[in-house]
Amino acid sequence: MSQLPSMRGKTAVITGANSGIGKATAIQLAKMGATIVMACRDKGRGNAAIADVKLASKNPEVHLLMVDLALQASVRQFAKEFESRYRRLDVLVNNAGTILANREMTPDGIVTMFAVNYLSQFLLTNLLLPRLVASAPSRIVNVTSALHFRGHLDFKDIQAKKHYKSSTSYSQAKLAMVLFTYELARRLKPTGVTVNCVNPGAVASSLGRSDAGLLATVMIAANPFLTQPEEGAEGPVYLSSAPQLSNVTGQYFVKKKPEQSSAESYDEEEAKKLWEVSAQMTGLAPKPGK
Repeated sequence: MSQLPSMRGKTAVITGANSGIGKATAIQLAKMGATIVMACRDKGRGNAAIADVKLASKNPEVHLLMVDLALQASVRQFAKEFESRYRRLDVLVNNAGTILANREMTPDGIVTMFAVNYLSQFLLTNLLLPRLVASAPSRIVNVTSALHFRGHLDFKDIQAKKHYKSSTSYSQAKLAMVLFTYELARRLKPTGVTVNCVNPGAVASSLGRSDAGLLATVMIAANPFLTQPEEGAEGPVYLSSAPQLSNVTGQYFVKKKPEQSSAESYDEEEAKKLWEVSAQMTGLAPKPGK
């Protein structure tokens, strides 16, 4: 990752930044001179990660803001705090993710896998859009997965009430992230804000480490054979900073290479419906009949 461009004077928010790809992305962008805002759920882990990022990057402008993506009120509070503390937002990296074997619900009544892996990052992005637009040219980077190819959105059972399976729920959320990327790119074209998504490859991480599900078990067992977070971060860092991507939007990347995503991800009508459903679930739009 030599000859990286300068990010001095720019501010980047990274969700799920206390470990894995998020932390590695924070280190690289900090090395390039960016002011980093690490969005983390656990204060202790967040502070430890900040110390590591500052030490590795020699950049003191690394900060922590707390957010729990399982709580929409926490997402809204994060957006308010960010706007009160920072005058600009040049890069938003939606990286956070989780894997849960059992169907758990958030206090907002959303199945947790869908909330954390997609819906709350949809909400966060929309809440931060005014600052991103005001800071344009700016960038949104959504981290997805090759597993989105296995995903399918069942709007009749988006909450997986009939049947829950961790791999199915995870794949659905990652497909939603791709559909969201394309729809947001269409909506933001006149603004100077670009939005792309990236599959970082098969990366060793702590994702699902406390989970007993089959998908998490397989991922943990495969960790020794996977690439390290530093390599996985190359894609998000590239999309966040490469000068040649300043006008590239609405694309799916595998690491640093643009590629085709799943056939379903290009369904514009489905993307519009997902947007409407997401807006209703997050309170950004009134529910039908209200």
